Amino acid sequence: MDAVKLAVVGAALLLLGGAAVAFGVLPVDDALAVAERVWPILLFVVAVTIVAELAAVAGVFDALAARLARLARGRTLVLWLLVVALAVAATAFLSLDTTAVLLTPVVVAVARANGLPALPFAFTTVWLANTASLLLPVSNLTNLLAAHRLGGADAGDFLALLGPSAVVAIVVTVALLLLIHRRSLRGRYTPAPPPHLVDRRLLTVSAVVVAVMVPLLVSGLPPWMPAGVAALVLAGVFASRSPDVLRVGLVPWQLLVFASGLFLAVAAAQALGWGAVLATAAGSGDGLLALWRLAGAGMLGANVADNLPAYLAFEGTADSPARLAALLIGVNAGPLITPWASLATLLWHQRLHAVGVDVPWRTYILWGLLAAPLVVGLAVIPLAR
Repeated sequence: MDAVKLAVVGAALLLLGGAAVAFGVLPVDDALAVAERVWPILLFVVAVTIVAELAAVAGVFDALAARLARLARGRTLVLWLLVVALAVAATAFLSLDTTAVLLTPVVVAVARANGLPALPFAFTTVWLANTASLLLPVSNLTNLLAAHRLGGADAGDFLALLGPSAVVAIVVTVALLLLIHRRSLRGRYTPAPPPHLVDRRLLTVSAVVVAVMVPLLVSGLPPWMPAGVAALVLAGVFASRSPDVLRVGLVPWQLLVFASGLFLAVAAAQALGWGAVLATAAGSGDGLLALWRLAGAGMLGANVADNLPAYLAFEGTADSPARLAALLIGVNAGPLITPWASLATLLWHQRLHAVGVDVPWRTYILWGLLAAPLVVGLAVIPLAR
């Protein structure tokens, strides 16, 4: 599903939701409650996307990846582990879409510049974009929705609940990637010269803005506030030094339309009573088997439809912190099988195709069939306390 198709689907969902309101299926008060819940989340998505896009244009990610290549001193495995750390950090603080869209072409370029195969680095970004998105509320749109359901849980509370599971998911992902690509990650390389930077001042300012924003995202402030200020600061800097970069396309309007329509349509479906059917599939209880059942339902739903509607569909059955965490594990770490399981995966594939790296979906699906159940199953275990 490309950006235009995403917007078309979102517009159709908005029309369906609007019809539900117009015909009384979804009460107006319920629709307003949905809007009140999601506007801070969507505002954060817009702001952090603008920050990440402008930082990428300034060369922040290119400079950082090139520095990692020099820091590894020609050791392929060390470079890959540094890319792992960068992918985890980018996902945790700047969201999985940032890793999939902006970091993927950077690490592919670094691999090629140093004479290394691109595939291990490309798979690292997309798998970790999904599995590392369990770390913080700002890592994934589903996490922001769950934090609201947890009564506005801050980063510390969220990490206390999901931190151990996130660590397990990341470690298992890295181990599987290392096992699959072990031959390609052996040996050494000759470090390439650093990339040419057109505007060092723009790079420095952008790097400082991102560095200041990142800790503020987990400071307890509503995430849209520091992200919004950072976006405004960078927009002002670019307006004076590189105004041609500022364009309407920086705003992820397709995602906004899709998410808005999805939220409204799901609320209408819930008003029609579909929650009872899903509750049967998800089961109940906080025991390990019950949590595995809910996480498995979320994983299956994400790979059949997409992780966001899967989360929204089963959210009503996650009636305890442990069950909500299990659902997040299923819908965040589970979308490793089908191409459409998360928007990040589709965007990742598009970016790879744009830079001349084609990954057959058959290969992606086969590896995902191995990884997804293993990652999800092991990550749920720490919740059964």
